Amino acid sequence: MNTNELTNQFQSIFHTTDLPLIFFAPGRINLIGEHTDYNGGHVFPAAISFGTYALARKRNDQNLRFYSLNFPEKNIIECELADLSYQETHSWANYPKGMIKILQDYGHAITTGMDILFYGNIPNGAGLSSSASIEMVTGVLLEEYYQLDIDRVTMVQLGQKVENDYIGVNSGIMDQFAIGMGKKNHAILLNCQTLEYRYAPIHLDNYAIIIINTNKQRTLAGSSYNERRKQCEEALADLQTELSISSLGELSNEQFQRYQHLITNSINLRRAKHAVFENSRTLEALDQLQQGNLNQFGKLMNASHLSLQQDYEVTGRELDTLVEAIWEQDGVLGSRMTGAGFGGCAIAIVEKDRIEDFKRNVNKIYRNDVGYDATFYTASISDGAKQLEEGVIE
Repeated sequence: MNTNELTNQFQSIFHTTDLPLIFFAPGRINLIGEHTDYNGGHVFPAAISFGTYALARKRNDQNLRFYSLNFPEKNIIECELADLSYQETHSWANYPKGMIKILQDYGHAITTGMDILFYGNIPNGAGLSSSASIEMVTGVLLEEYYQLDIDRVTMVQLGQKVENDYIGVNSGIMDQFAIGMGKKNHAILLNCQTLEYRYAPIHLDNYAIIIINTNKQRTLAGSSYNERRKQCEEALADLQTELSISSLGELSNEQFQRYQHLITNSINLRRAKHAVFENSRTLEALDQLQQGNLNQFGKLMNASHLSLQQDYEVTGRELDTLVEAIWEQDGVLGSRMTGAGFGGCAIAIVEKDRIEDFKRNVNKIYRNDVGYDATFYTASISDGAKQLEEGVIE
C-alpha cells in the first residue's frame, strides 16, 4: 500500500476531499540490552523500516475521530477534546488519546479536534513496539499541526509517560527513544539513567538482521513485566543497605558478585544478576561492533538470550524453540529474543547468501515443535518519527 492509497482511504472513511498530511514512526528492535532500561542500564536499539503511518486533518469542532486500517471492526472511535480519559472500549485508540492528553497536561495547546487514520505494518503483538510507534507518530503529527515547540527528547519522555501513567504499563524509555531518535543505518547506545546517547554505525557487510515472529501474541500489561520490575526494585533496595547506588545499572559485574549476598530473595537475586550482566554485555557489544568483530557480537547476543531464559525467565517455549533452532543453522552469527519476551520476536544476524535456507530450516523445526509457522522479516534500520512528503510503504 502506498501513500496515495492511504490518502484515498482517509478521504473515503472520513467523507472529505481534504488532503491529509502523512506521518510515520518506525517500530524498533533492540540488538542487545534487554530489561536493562528500567534498571538504569544501557540498551542498544535501532529503528526499523516497519512502523505506523498516520494521516490527519484538523476539524472545526472539538471532536476527535480515530480509525485504524488494522482494526476495521472497531470502526471510527470518537471522543471529545474535553474528555480524554482512558476508556477500555476505545482499545488501541487509547494510545493516541493518551498522547494528546499528556501534551495538554504539559501545557501544549491542542485547540481543535482532528480526524486521524492509522495504518501499521508492524505485526500486532510481535514485541516490536507498536504502541510506542503509535504514541510517537501522534506526537510528531500534533507537533506539526499545532506548531508545538517540543524538544525531541522531551517528546520521547512524554511518550513514556503515556505508557506509565495513562495506559498503566511500568515500561522504560527505550522504545520511545529508539522510535523518536532513530537514525538510518545506526543503532543507539542509550544510558537509560542519564539519557546520554550516541549513534553507532551498523556495518553488517555480508550479513543481514532477520526478525522472526513467533506468532505468539503478548501484551505487556497482561504479562509478568511489572512483576519483574518490582523484583529488581526489591533487589536494589537490599543492595542499598550497604551501597550508595540509585540503580542496578551502576554496578559492574565484579561489584555485583561482591555484594550479591545482600539480596535476601533467591529469585530477586537472579533478576538482578541478569540486569547487571546484561548491561555489561551491551557495553562490550558496542566495543566489538566498533572493532568490526561481528563474531563476538553474535556470541554476546547468544549469552543475552540464555540470561533472559535462565535468570530473568521471560522467554518461554516458543522463543526458546525458535532461538535454539536458529543456533543450529549455518551462517548464523547470533540470535536472541528481542523486546519484553513472553512471545513476540527473536532477531538473528544471518549470512545473506544463506537467508532462504535459514528460513526454511528454522521454520520446519519450529512448526514441528510448536504446531504453527513463524514469520520472517528482513529488517533495514531507518530514521525515527517524522513527517513524510511522499513515499511507498514497504
